[in-house]
Amino acid sequence: MEIKKNPKQQLENYSKIFLQIGLVLTLFITYTLIEHKTYERSDLGSLGQANMIDDMKEDIPIIEIQEVKPPPKNTPPPVVEQITVVEDEKEIEETVIESTETDEDEGVIIDTEDIIEVEEAEEVEEDIPFILIEKVPVYPGCKGNNTKLKKCFTKKVTEHFGKRFDVNLATELGLQPGKKKLFVIFTINKKGNIANVRARGPHPRLEKEVVKIISSLPKMTPGKQRGNPVGVSYSIPITFEVRT
Repeated sequence: MEIKKNPKQQLENYSKIFLQIGLVLTLFITYTLIEHKTYERSDLGSLGQANMIDDMKEDIPIIEIQEVKPPPKNTPPPVVEQITVVEDEKEIEETVIESTETDEDEGVIIDTEDIIEVEEAEEVEEDIPFILIEKVPVYPGCKGNNTKLKKCFTKKVTEHFGKRFDVNLATELGLQPGKKKLFVIFTINKKGNIANVRARGPHPRLEKEVVKIISSLPKMTPGKQRGNPVGVSYSIPITFEVRT
């Protein structure tokens, strides 16, 4: 059977295109109708006319010019005050200032009864550390220069402590076996006596024993700073061993 219509010329093939064209035309007509403006006939006569109205009007104040009159011619001149010179007949007594300088030939007498003696307060100086003192305290029997005196001082204090310290006391106090440390600090005052002994250790009984031993050190020659006796602080760590 022969086909009467050409397949390329059938309108069904272009239905989508026709639909899109119809939607575009519809939207265009709708937009044109929305944007269309109409006016009332009564207002048509006023179109194209512009009314100019002054925004502001500035009022300029009116100033009256006053006429200045010159002063009258018969005005009397100003009165000038006359100064009269009056002779001063009053005598003025001059003040005589006596000289306070003394004559070398004259003796000066001073009344000592009016002089009160005031005792000056003694300056309190802080203790100087042993390593900073100019002249160290001298332990009895030590000789030599400052360096030798320092070594001798340390040696004698250590020997003095070693002879009197009871090592068994630490065992009696129930301390654990091993090495223990004690720290002692004391002062050799201006008179060479031992003062302000303080100790820190693992037990109060040990601290008390150390203070007792250090306080028994002999009297020494006091240290000097700039030629004056001063207090010297000295600290020493002590290590001992507790055995089972």
